[in-house]
Parts: sequence; C-alpha cells; structure tokens
Amino acid sequence: MIPFKKLSLLVIGITMLLSCNLKKGNTTQVTKESKPNVLIILADQWRAQATGYAGDPNVKTPALDSLAAMSVNFKNAVSGMPVCSPFKASLLTGQRPLTHGVFMNDVQLDTNAVTMAKILAKEGYSTGFVGKWHIDGHGRLQNVMPGNRRQGFQFWMGNECTHNYNGSVYYDNDDPKRKIWKGYDTFAQTDAAINYMNDRKLANNPFLMLLSYGTPHAPYHSAPKEYRDLFNPDDIKLRENVPVNMKKKVREDLAGYYAHITALDDMIGKVVRNLRKNSQLDNTIIVVTADHGDLLGSHGAYKKQQPYNESAGVPMLYYIPEKLKITPGIKDALMNSEDILPTILALCDVTIPNTVEGINYRPYLEGKEKNVGESTLLTCVQPFGQWNKVQHGGKEYRALKTKRYTYAKDLDGPWLLFDDEKDPYQMNNLIGNVAYASLQKELDKKLIERLVETEDDFLPGMEYIKKWGYPLDATGTVPYTQ
Repeated sequence: MIPFKKLSLLVIGITMLLSCNLKKGNTTQVTKESKPNVLIILADQWRAQATGYAGDPNVKTPALDSLAAMSVNFKNAVSGMPVCSPFKASLLTGQRPLTHGVFMNDVQLDTNAVTMAKILAKEGYSTGFVGKWHIDGHGRLQNVMPGNRRQGFQFWMGNECTHNYNGSVYYDNDDPKRKIWKGYDTFAQTDAAINYMNDRKLANNPFLMLLSYGTPHAPYHSAPKEYRDLFNPDDIKLRENVPVNMKKKVREDLAGYYAHITALDDMIGKVVRNLRKNSQLDNTIIVVTADHGDLLGSHGAYKKQQPYNESAGVPMLYYIPEKLKITPGIKDALMNSEDILPTILALCDVTIPNTVEGINYRPYLEGKEKNVGESTLLTCVQPFGQWNKVQHGGKEYRALKTKRYTYAKDLDGPWLLFDDEKDPYQMNNLIGNVAYASLQKELDKKLIERLVETEDDFLPGMEYIKKWGYPLDATGTVPYTQ
C-alpha cells in the first residue's frame, strides 16, 4: 500500500502533468474515448448575410437559427481567399494559401500535407468525408483515388467537383466505379453522412465527419420544385448595392439561391435531430461554415474572389458541447479560414502541429484572451476564372479587414477603403478622401506589418505561378478537364 503522503504527491504530480500547456492551445491530454466527435458542415458559396439569424428579409432558416442560438456565432468571420480550393486547403491544413500553395482552383494540395484528418486519425478518430472535395486537380469528374490523395479520410463518398446537383457524380470508398447520387445530391449526401455517424454510435472512439455540400452555388435554379416554389422573384428585397440595370436578373437568381439555402436548412435540421436522437449531440462539436460568399449582383458583380462583404463574409457557427463550458453567443473576432483547424484541435484537446499558422480561438472562447482577432487578411494572389483579368478586370490585392474597416491595396497602391459600420453596403470608397487620410495611412501601415509578419511579398500573380509551376490558359486560369 502506498503511504498517504506519497499518494498525495503522486496525485499532485499527475494533476500537474495533465494541466501542462500544449502549443498554442492551453490544452490537456485526455483519453481518446472522452474526446468529442467533430462534424463540419461546409456549404459552397453561402454568404454570411443570407440566413435568418443574420437578418436576411427573404429567407427563413429555422433549423440554422435554432443551432445558432445554441452556438458561438463568429459574426465577422471571413474566407481569407474567397474561392473554393484555397479555402478548403486552408480548412484542412490551418495554413494560408501562399504556404500550402493552393491559391487557385483545380490544383492539388500536397499529398504530404499535415491535414485535419491525418492529425485526428493519429489521435484515434475515425475520419469520414462526404461531398465535394475540389483539392485534387486530376479532373473534376475523376476519382480521388484511395490513399494519400484523400488526405487522411478513411471513409469516402465524394467527388472532386460538380454542380450538377441532380446528376451528381461520386465515388464510394474503394469502389473505382463512377456513381450518381440519387435525386438532389444535398439530400443524398446528408443521408450518407447520417448513416456514417449512426454507424459510429456504438464505437469506442470519436469521429470526424466533413460533410461538404455543393449548394447554394450556381446553377441557382436547380433545387427541388417544392423549394423553388417558396420564392417569388418579385418579392425579393435586394441589397442596396445592386445596380438598377441588374435588379430583375438578381431577383430571379436570388429566388433560386434561397431555394437551395432552404433545402440546406432542412438538411442541417435533419442532421441535428439525428444526433440528438442518438444521444451524440452532447459529445459532438458542430461547425457550420462556407468556403466563400456570392456577390449576386452586389457591386455589379457575381460570384467571389473580391474583398467585398458579400464575397468574403461567411457563416461561422460553433456548436460546442456543454461539458467544455463555453458559453454560446455572438463573437466579433475576425475568424479566418486557417483559424478553424487549430480551434477545433484545441477544443478536442489535441496538440496543434507546428505546421499550423492559424489562431487557436479556444482561449478567447473561454474568456482567457480578449484582444485576439482584431484584424485579419483577405488575399487574391492570382485572379482567375469568373474574375480573371482579361474578361472581368480582376486584380491581385491584399486587404486588411478590421471589425470596422475594410482596406485593400492592389499592385498600383491603395484601392478600397470602407467604413463598414457607417457604410455596411460598402458603397462609399474613402480612398483619397482628405478627411480619412490619417486613417488610410494607419490601415496601410497595419496591412504592411501583417504582410511582413506572414512573409507575403505581395508580388504579381505570375511570380507565384512560376514558383508553383501551374499551367494557365489565356485568361490566367488553371484549365481543368471533366
């Protein structure tokens, strides 16, 4: 029998060991069985403004609103490079695009990258992926072959990239045969993810499930009819920054966009209800976000890449189990794409690798850190595709986003400055305004400091293209095949 005094010292020693801080996380090692599940629900091109809880007058999202009421809502969250593949690579690696190299669509993330699924698999997690991948670069309808190209995901029902939501290609685990989701793929993918999580109910280890939808990305008018019938274009209230000559088309497209969102909302509700029914909700972290937004007529443009709020702003909800003692509510810190992975790892009490560049927000969520996330960066390394230079006047830029201001520079110098508090639709560019000269100078200084800190030389896009060896077509876009 151990003497009481020695037993006490042993207990104290073990307690101190368990409370030792780990890198960036102030996290503690716990048994694998006690770690929470992780469910990431990722939508494609869902702008932050287009939810009921964010105040959109056109759409009702009761399931998402209910989840938001139980979650931490990062109301100022952004996609640091608001386009699909760069966001996804940052989500998986916790790195900025100039580090992981995926700063354009249809290129491959290094198969040796340290990714979310690889990290959590080493911690005993089962890892599953369902839906749209878009970081493999071997053709949009081709199989992402089992092995390193799946970046640590063990279970797989996915496709590289398709927006044919009613004839959507996917590949089922090790089966090389091309398959088609039955019906509207948002519904079928939801059921596949639910089946995976149901199968994990009795397992003695946690799971990671990344459910990656293609909607509400265009084509806007391809949701099931019962959802499209809910929205009359004539009733759609437009944002103030939509030009008069575009209003008719934008109303029509928004009606379809909101139909996709309403279908997504129903699926989010279905997932949450299933977790609750299976008694899994109390031990599952749920992150709901999007890879970027959609201008949808704002500033006279469509799609993404640009630094405007409709393009860069994304939903960012964290449902965190009560046992972690983090109070739900609205947070104003500027969470960025690379910050998601370290925050999830810290919430799971998993050591954050040195490869990760993002901010771990767990101490902030626990009230231990206050002055974090005061500003963040928006970046376009090489404009391409729907915002290429040749056809659409796209440009390289770097932008500093604060809680109040958006300041952007292109290669020629200052480009945009908005007071997002006084001018929420970003219609009054303050660059060159004498009354804001000192503010412009201050923001420029802070932007330069952040670029130095992140080792970003802000070179022309072609310099980075040469470094990474990406092939381009005449518009400056990486060509892709089906």
